Amino acid sequence: MGRLKLQTGINSIEEEPEDCDTAYSNKATLSCMINSEIGAVLAVMRRNVRWGGRYMSGDDQLEHSLIQSLKALRKQIFSWPHQWHTINPAVYLQPFLDVIRSDETGAPITSVALSSVHKILSLDVIDQNTVNVEDAMHLVVDSVTSCRFEVTDPASEEVVLMKILQVLLACMKSKASVMLSNQHVCTIVNTCFRIVHQAGSKGELLQRIARHTMHEIVRSIFSHLPDVDNTERSLVNGSNTIKKEIGGLNNEYSLGSTQLENGNMGSDYDGQPLSTNFTTNVSTGSLATGTDEKTIGSVNGKEAVSYDLHLMTDGVPCMVEIFHFLCSLLNVFEHVGNDPRSIAFEEDVPLFALGLINSAIELGGPSIRHHPRLLSLIQDELFRNLMQFGLSTSPLILSMVCSIVLNLYHHLRTELKLQLEAFFSCVILRLAQSRYGALYQQQEVAMEALVDFCRQKTFMVEMYANLDCDITCTNIFEDLANLLSKSAFPVNCPLSSMHILALDGLIAVIQGMAERIGNTSAGSEHAPVSLEEYTPFWMVKCDNYSDPNHWVPFVRRRKYIKRRLMIGADHFNRDPKKGLEFLQGTHLLPDKLDPQSVACFFRYTAGLDKNLVGDFLGNHDEFCVQVLHEFAGTFDFQDMNLDTALRLFLETFRLPGESQKIQRVLEAFSERYYEQSPQILANKDAALLLSYSLIMLNTDQHNVQVKKKMTEDDFIRNNRHINGGSDLPREFLSELYHSICKNEIRTTPEQGAGFPEMTPSRWIDLMHKSKKTAPFIVSDSRAYLDHDMFAIMSGPTIAAISVVFDHAEHEEVYQTCIDGFLAVAKISACHHLEDVLDDLVVSLCKFTTLLSPSSVEEPVLAFGDDMKARMATVTVFTIANRYGDYIRTGWRNILDCILRLHKLGLLPARVASDAADELEVSADTGHGKPLTSSLSSAHMPSMGTPRRSSGLMGRFSQLLSLDTEEPRSQPTEQQLAAHQRTLQTIQKCHIDSIFTESKFLKAESLLQLARALIWAAGRPQKGNSSPEDEDTAVFCLELLIAITLNNRDRIVLLWQGVYDHISNIVQSTVLPGALVEKAVFGLLRICQRLLPYKENLADELLRSLQLVLKLDPRVADAFSEQITQEVNRLVKANASHIRSQLGWRTITSLLSNTARQPEASEAGFDALLFIMSDGAHLSPANYVLCVDSSRQFAESRVGQAERSVRALDLMAGSVNCLARWMSEAKEAMGEEEALRTSQDIGEMWFRLVQGLRKVCLDQREEVRNHALFSLQKCLTGVDELHLPHGLWSQCFDTVIFTMLDDLLEIAQGHSQKDYRNMEGTLILVMKLLSKVFLQLLNDLSQLTTFCKLWLGVLSRMEKYMKVKVRGKRSEKLQELVPELLKNALLVMKTRGVLVQRGALGGDSLWELTWLHVNNISLSLQSEVFPDQDSEPPQHKQSQTGGVPVSHERGSVPPNETVASESAGTGG
Repeated sequence: MGRLKLQTGINSIEEEPEDCDTAYSNKATLSCMINSEIGAVLAVMRRNVRWGGRYMSGDDQLEHSLIQSLKALRKQIFSWPHQWHTINPAVYLQPFLDVIRSDETGAPITSVALSSVHKILSLDVIDQNTVNVEDAMHLVVDSVTSCRFEVTDPASEEVVLMKILQVLLACMKSKASVMLSNQHVCTIVNTCFRIVHQAGSKGELLQRIARHTMHEIVRSIFSHLPDVDNTERSLVNGSNTIKKEIGGLNNEYSLGSTQLENGNMGSDYDGQPLSTNFTTNVSTGSLATGTDEKTIGSVNGKEAVSYDLHLMTDGVPCMVEIFHFLCSLLNVFEHVGNDPRSIAFEEDVPLFALGLINSAIELGGPSIRHHPRLLSLIQDELFRNLMQFGLSTSPLILSMVCSIVLNLYHHLRTELKLQLEAFFSCVILRLAQSRYGALYQQQEVAMEALVDFCRQKTFMVEMYANLDCDITCTNIFEDLANLLSKSAFPVNCPLSSMHILALDGLIAVIQGMAERIGNTSAGSEHAPVSLEEYTPFWMVKCDNYSDPNHWVPFVRRRKYIKRRLMIGADHFNRDPKKGLEFLQGTHLLPDKLDPQSVACFFRYTAGLDKNLVGDFLGNHDEFCVQVLHEFAGTFDFQDMNLDTALRLFLETFRLPGESQKIQRVLEAFSERYYEQSPQILANKDAALLLSYSLIMLNTDQHNVQVKKKMTEDDFIRNNRHINGGSDLPREFLSELYHSICKNEIRTTPEQGAGFPEMTPSRWIDLMHKSKKTAPFIVSDSRAYLDHDMFAIMSGPTIAAISVVFDHAEHEEVYQTCIDGFLAVAKISACHHLEDVLDDLVVSLCKFTTLLSPSSVEEPVLAFGDDMKARMATVTVFTIANRYGDYIRTGWRNILDCILRLHKLGLLPARVASDAADELEVSADTGHGKPLTSSLSSAHMPSMGTPRRSSGLMGRFSQLLSLDTEEPRSQPTEQQLAAHQRTLQTIQKCHIDSIFTESKFLKAESLLQLARALIWAAGRPQKGNSSPEDEDTAVFCLELLIAITLNNRDRIVLLWQGVYDHISNIVQSTVLPGALVEKAVFGLLRICQRLLPYKENLADELLRSLQLVLKLDPRVADAFSEQITQEVNRLVKANASHIRSQLGWRTITSLLSNTARQPEASEAGFDALLFIMSDGAHLSPANYVLCVDSSRQFAESRVGQAERSVRALDLMAGSVNCLARWMSEAKEAMGEEEALRTSQDIGEMWFRLVQGLRKVCLDQREEVRNHALFSLQKCLTGVDELHLPHGLWSQCFDTVIFTMLDDLLEIAQGHSQKDYRNMEGTLILVMKLLSKVFLQLLNDLSQLTTFCKLWLGVLSRMEKYMKVKVRGKRSEKLQELVPELLKNALLVMKTRGVLVQRGALGGDSLWELTWLHVNNISLSLQSEVFPDQDSEPPQHKQSQTGGVPVSHERGSVPPNETVASESAGTGG
């Protein structure tokens, strides 16, 4: 059916834009519907004789007014011209309502009439825009709540009651419900509740429906709360007020009778017409209800309330009343009725009331805080009752209480700080532990509730910020976290659902923290708190409780203070004086103690010994008395009963035993009490006397030794005339007397009695405190305090999760634990709690089963069958990969796991490879095959093929065992599956990433990883270690080298450790083996790969290669070829990066060593060739070293003579480099620098020719002669070098002359067999001498020692002239020498070097020259100087004689001799 479109504002009603027919049909439909309802009511009435017979008799009596009004309505409905909303609903509702109110109608007729009203209401014909809707709604409510009918049988009565409920609910749910006044809403609720109450004696169905309706009505009412104005209107509102006197001043809820006020509701259905009567007299507005009924409106049981007839939209008076009524249902806990038909009070009424309250809070939600009266009901009355019902043994009630508190936490926690604290400490923490006597069911419900709270993301943070960090509150977060971790621990018992529940709570808290991690703003790391100076700790305030920039530092500071106070309390309990001194030292008390600060320390510090505090406060010392008065001043006794105040005061310390001390304490108390609550007392003395009296009464009543107890009259008599000479009111004293009798004042509080009970006096104190407590801090989703919180709970949490994981047997529990472990790891990493992460890793590694020495025969299969171990293993490596930055000592445990997997052959093939290695294929030597197995070679120890062992020994032992081994059975399907699971697990671990991704690890973690690897490898042993140990050491070394190469940018960090480790291996190894091989080649690879990147470390890296030179000869020989190949590669790749002489010395030493090793020399020479060819990589730094290496290759007889010749060519060719450097120096430098460079270059050249001189003595003719050619080239082709003249003199002495002498000696002293064709060499060397001398003549002639040098040349020629080769003189030399000499003399003559300068004996050069020349050939003088006189005759004679004695070898200068000796040794 089409509906009317509702607009706001009564006058702006329009029809939907439809044509007339549609509008007519809507109208007609409604008319027909109402017509059919009239028909239905009339039909039922006609069945009754009373109604059916009255108008059939022919007398003149008219029809009954009820029937008349129905028929009249029937006439009208089809003829109404207007739209329905313009018709007053009372017109078409009144006839039905009359039937309902009539006490003449029976239950069936009333029932049908109620159905008709329900139908009309539920059709939404009436809404807030309908004409006169307010009156119509009130009329319906008044009529239905005063419904009367005759009861004929129980079933029909129940039907009517059910229909009444339906109509009242329809009223509340209709669109027009907002037009109901507060009074009518209360009437509806009242009526419903009475039916609920009455239904206790009726059928189950009615009970259920009545309760359901009550729920729906309460929900409907409170759903309007968010729409109500935030400002409450006055309850009394002038002319619109009617007084609604509500009975029920007696708060007792007597359920003994279900009779209503007319008393005629019997339960004997013997045919008599009984009527049930709900009457409300609308005209007076007084709801007539017996005082045995509890009804809405009994505010505090004392006053009648004026209701404003304004509609529900105007305010919340009805909601306040209804809520108050619901709370008061809980107050009747003590008055339990015994009627079996009544609601079972122990559980039923409280449950019902709590359910209604929960609905109200769910729908009212946060809007409640805008309505102070509702809020104060929740803060005080409701919460007080919740605390009481929270300790109920009924799990249903406890569960409902916890649900309500959770709702309140969600909506109103900012207003309920201390109430929540009390609930957790007095209810949850008491019930969740068995030691306080709670039943298992209570424990379970309390734990479930706690876990629900933990699942609220900000709950624990807010508990910590508001309670743990407040010095006046208990550490709820800490207590709850401890409770959860303890409750998760199975102690000497199997795992139960309770343990799992606690674990869920713990993990919910941890995961909440983990989720907040990404939300932390930058720079959220807090500096540690410290107090620089004294400020009163109880005065610390926060400027803005809603701004994290203010409240976070404030809260952390408060927590620091609280912790310090606790430590201070501990000191105080041992020695009060030292305790106070400690607090002065930490700036929590002033340097000069003042009474207020000490009083506040006593008042606000938990854990103090109350006996010590009592003794201090009772002391007669003046300072102690001042502290006592300040202490009393910290209490708030405003509007508090004297006994309540006294209880609170005496709870904080133990009242001392001495009477003077008691006197002083009570004086201070009385003064404070009178100051704040003077209402009934005349002066503070009256307060003191009455306090004394209460203490005495307390002792009298509760001390077992007192046999005759004081009566009320005795007490009142004892306190006569104490109030300023007059008496105190009897009721006042009587109330005090009963309070003390019922509830003892404990003057000796139990020390550390766990979680306290909530007593009435404590509740009153709590309400006082709640007015003054700091505002509730609401946390958002950022991790402000998680670091501090996690530090508190991490240890117990890891322990609890570990124990549950250990005991668990189901996969879902495993998974929960694993989630917890990962969350803990994430938080530890985020907040840089390295110790926690290490603890976690240690804990997890135990569960992998990899660390325990395996007693299992087939560890691989056992691992495959053990889900827990596999999950733990994946988790360990997940943590290592994700959070490796923050692992420290934990790396050792992780490596132990890796090594175990390695030993089982389960690691992927490339675990130890580094990222850049993919391109390289390292040369396998046969000894050092990679010691990792591939996953694809899925060896199964129990199957056909035995396990592949690493190393030679392993393979050898397999060969031995092949014959003896019995054929093994094929693996079963289960074994195959287990093996497959193992392999999949290892794949999931991504173990290789730990090492390949190590370049992203933080420095400290990387260092620890490297140290762990070195530690795991163990110290190398001299002598034999077991193959398994060596295998481990090799594997660790591989990993160490991999991370070193991966972290080339941070090599400085790792280098020393890596170098020391390799050095230990090299120096302790005496036989070739895989470990030393890996060490040496690893070192070479590190150098090879890092040199291009780390020039500042180049020397350090290259110096490390000296270790290779220190290898044991046996080891060095075994690996020489590969070492040289690696060095060759290193040189080729990095020659340009080696700059220093030190670096080159190491390289050339390595290369020189290879010159005499057959396998290695080829690669060594290749490297040298690379450096020296065309001077490509020669530099002043390496020149001399390379020349020396070349000389060693030239002299080496390993390989062909051809290589020696090439080495000589390299030496000779290097002169070009010297020339190039010389010219560059001249161009680029100043004169002084150029001179210095020239000297350096001269020195290098000199070393070159010295080197060549040594090779000139080689046994092999080809090499010897080539060396001479090379030397000649180096001596003659050096014009560009501009060598200093003095160097030439030195060169002749130590190089040329020495070589001539040495060769002469060889020719004469060695057999032809050793030195072939020495004659040819002597000829070559003579030519070299002549050529060099003549080429350098100009320079040499200017030397002061020229004469000596020239004589040296002549004496060598003379010797060569006479030398005997193979026992006879050489004809060729005898021809050659005079010719060379003649040539030299002619040149000297031409250049004016050899001229006769003066008289005989005055020109020594001339004289001496001819003296020697004539020994060689007498004819030379006349040939060269034909125009000179002949020599004296004695010289002619001596031509045939021997060589003159003075020209023997002995005349060679001493330095020549030395040089020739060294040349001899060099050969």
